[in-house]
Amino acid sequence: MYAERVVSGMRPTGALHLGHYHGVLINWLKLQHEYPCLFFVADWHALTTQYDAPEEIQKNTLEMAVDWLAAGLDPNQATLFVQSHVPEHAELHLLLSMMTPLGWLERVPTYKEQQEKLASKDLSTYGFLGYPLLMSADILIYRADRVPVGEDQVPHIEFTREIARRFNHLYGREPGFEEKAKEAVKKLGGKRARLYDELRTRFQQKGDKEAVEQAHALLEEIQHLSVADRERLFGYLEGVSKMILAEPEALLTEASRMPGLDGAKMSKSYGNCIALREASESVTKKIRAMPTDPARIRRTDPGDPQKCPVWQLHQIYSDATCRAWVEAGCQSADIGCIDCKQPVIDSILKEQAPIRERAEYYRNNPTLVKNILSDGCAKARDLARETMRDVREAMGI
Repeated sequence: MYAERVVSGMRPTGALHLGHYHGVLINWLKLQHEYPCLFFVADWHALTTQYDAPEEIQKNTLEMAVDWLAAGLDPNQATLFVQSHVPEHAELHLLLSMMTPLGWLERVPTYKEQQEKLASKDLSTYGFLGYPLLMSADILIYRADRVPVGEDQVPHIEFTREIARRFNHLYGREPGFEEKAKEAVKKLGGKRARLYDELRTRFQQKGDKEAVEQAHALLEEIQHLSVADRERLFGYLEGVSKMILAEPEALLTEASRMPGLDGAKMSKSYGNCIALREASESVTKKIRAMPTDPARIRRTDPGDPQKCPVWQLHQIYSDATCRAWVEAGCQSADIGCIDCKQPVIDSILKEQAPIRERAEYYRNNPTLVKNILSDGCAKARDLARETMRDVREAMGI
């Protein structure tokens, strides 16, 4: 088994907005204190849909790094780097592509969804078809066992698990593996060997995942096993010869509740965003111009907060006392829409103030940002090279 490790990435497609902050970055800030984390700017992934306009990717890469640091990601706690600066991602992707059935790629749910969503672009490219495999390589190269994703991304993690399983099945073989595994079982001692065999049978015959977890716990308790025997026993347990690539688990994150200026989900493609570092004057102007309950034509007309996009922002930014004041004041027409919007403006500006301050520091020190990414790249490459050494050896390359 490999150490607990979290990996995740983000495509540099432009300025981050508050939806990114509440949907992704706040979770990353928490995870960086709980696990060894690797967070990367997925610039190669940006090319899968922006292959004809790559000129903005480099600029967006540095700006995204500034956004991350300004939001509070700590390079002393997490490894921050750029995907294309670790060429082992591409090498593993290439080798995995040799054994990946085409049908597996075509059945990934987001493939056709994204083609329909981006119908104006020619996405009949291998880069677009193969992006789930590149995503798998991004995860497997670090033998990460946890990947923070929303529910819509779970199929990508299951795809990655299938790729790891197929690779281990095809290449995780050593001469006399089964005999060596049986000898390793004997080293467990009579009682533990019987329990291991029972758990192995439960998993292989009935697919009992709890049996696998119990067997893993059993093996972790045993200190005298060699690394080779431990790997053999993990592989023998799950029906593969040797675990070269670890199967990751999805670390489910809550879907972002961040609404846009029109009440729909905040998204650049909808043009309803507030940028993470947007100027306070612009934030104030945008929120003051937000649509409200259509029934409130005049200041004296009562309204219904449930029909107002501003109310959705109150769910994110206001406490119970403020929300009660808004609800009562709107329904009785005691407050106007500008009154209702002001607490939201104040809360967003308060949230953004330290982010803008930190961003200014990093923007004034671009060399520092590049050095942070360079240091992160060096750490990531050390891990990636270790995996690729095992992959090449297993494939006889």
